[in-house]
Amino acid sequence: MINIKDHKTYDMFNPFEHLGPKRIALLESSWAHLFREEILHRLPAEKLFPLYNETKGRQTKELFAMLGLVLLQQMEDLTDEETVQQFAFNILWQYALNITDASDFSSYVSARTLWTMRDHVGRLGLDQELFENVSDALTKLFDMDTSKQRLDSVHIFSNMAHLGRIRLFVKAIRKFLVNLKRHHSDLYQSLGELTSRYEEKNDGQFAVKPSESSRTLQQVGDDCFALIERFKDQDAVVAMASYKLLVRLFGEQCVAETTGADTLVAIKPNKEVSSDSLQNPSDPDAGYCGHKGKGYQVQVMETYSPDKKQPDLITHVSVEAAHESDANALLPALEDTKQRNLAPSELLADSLYGGDENIESAKEMGVEVVAPAMGTREQSIVTLADFQFSETDETTFCPAGHPPQKIKVGKKGGLIVHFDKTVCDRCPQQSACPVKRQKGRCTLSYDAKSLRLARRRKQEQTPEFKERYRYRAGVEATMSDLDRVTGLKHLRVRGMTPVRLAATLKATGLNIHRAAAFISKGGRPRSGDNSPISNSCQRFSAFKARLQIKLEYLKTFSVQMNYSQQATGYQ
Repeated sequence: MINIKDHKTYDMFNPFEHLGPKRIALLESSWAHLFREEILHRLPAEKLFPLYNETKGRQTKELFAMLGLVLLQQMEDLTDEETVQQFAFNILWQYALNITDASDFSSYVSARTLWTMRDHVGRLGLDQELFENVSDALTKLFDMDTSKQRLDSVHIFSNMAHLGRIRLFVKAIRKFLVNLKRHHSDLYQSLGELTSRYEEKNDGQFAVKPSESSRTLQQVGDDCFALIERFKDQDAVVAMASYKLLVRLFGEQCVAETTGADTLVAIKPNKEVSSDSLQNPSDPDAGYCGHKGKGYQVQVMETYSPDKKQPDLITHVSVEAAHESDANALLPALEDTKQRNLAPSELLADSLYGGDENIESAKEMGVEVVAPAMGTREQSIVTLADFQFSETDETTFCPAGHPPQKIKVGKKGGLIVHFDKTVCDRCPQQSACPVKRQKGRCTLSYDAKSLRLARRRKQEQTPEFKERYRYRAGVEATMSDLDRVTGLKHLRVRGMTPVRLAATLKATGLNIHRAAAFISKGGRPRSGDNSPISNSCQRFSAFKARLQIKLEYLKTFSVQMNYSQQATGYQ
């Protein structure tokens, strides 16, 4: 039976009034009040309704509170046991989730219920909706200016072991054999001594010296191929997920070479193994980055304010395998924020995002991407950007001020500019000039893309570009906060769905922390707003003012008492 509360309607009497005015003031100045007043009622609890019957069965836990609990767990980076403790005994959490009943039914949740709710959120993809609802609510609350944003990625590790090639084969084969024994024991028994070779007690035989690794790798590759061939006609076995992992592993790591009636297994060299290959049978979704290692990466885009008049809030987050290129993440991020009316007009990013195609596509979407071009530019060399061009990008003068003799269109669509060779021979900059000197002519070839790139490189040397681009470094502080505050870089889960859920909700939690910190430092929601959180800020300020008056009175009274005691000689 579905159980929800109306969190938009206030209680006639404050259920937390027994805490006293000072502790209530602390609650109203914390992140818990922001969560209770602005976020809790926006959680997508209605998406859980199809999982339950409206009239029959045992009553569910309050669904808004359960969604909030899943979010708070990732926000505070807690285990299931720690989360259960916080939900049961932490007044701050109960205030945030609007738990007003002290009974076990309302104030207690089991670890299994928490796990089930988290599984529902992951399978239904509610983590992204939770992030969007919270970030959209906070941007409206602070009347955020989203015109300036920055984008970067961070590498994260799931809860999986980092395996070498031999150990990878061993784990995959053992996983298959365990499942085969569980579901098809007769087929398992027919394998003979192969099964005992991969028992855990015999792991020592695979811890070999580097000089013997190639022979052992060949052996496990042969065993993998033998198992695939043995059961390829068994439909029940072929349908097993562990068998499919064996097939994938063999295809990525080995090659089967047929010579006559025999089939030989050849192990691929390391450099021929793709970066999206299987990294661990327990986490088949993870990828490999040659720079940062195995795991996943998270794309994060956030607002920034040079004058610090608003908090820096994350507007887009997406999770992908580690082998994915940052170059493919820019346009999806812009499209996502555009659909939610949070798109920037200026985006700071590093050079991997700033490819020419990305720059031009973003420009069509009304976004200026400020990013350095790939590679380096030598200061002393004359570049294509030092030439003068017409409005149609035809060369009018060289850097020395000489016009071209003629301009024609090349075979590949670019322009070929001819200069007077006698003039070029006398030019003192001829050794640094990009004009190619041939027997009877001097030519400069370029297309629209190379001209845009040259202009970008020249623009990067200006003080104006450096002043704009210096704010990109602020995104590194966000990556640090995601690690220190929410524990993003080392997760307790593995697999794309749990990793995506954890990373997305941790980014959501960081937004809540930043919004609450901005308010506590004197920041205010949008001016003239009558929202509950704005009224709470005013009430808290009034309370501090009254408290300050009382302290001043006590100080004055204390001074008067001391003076009176000295005058009368009373000790």
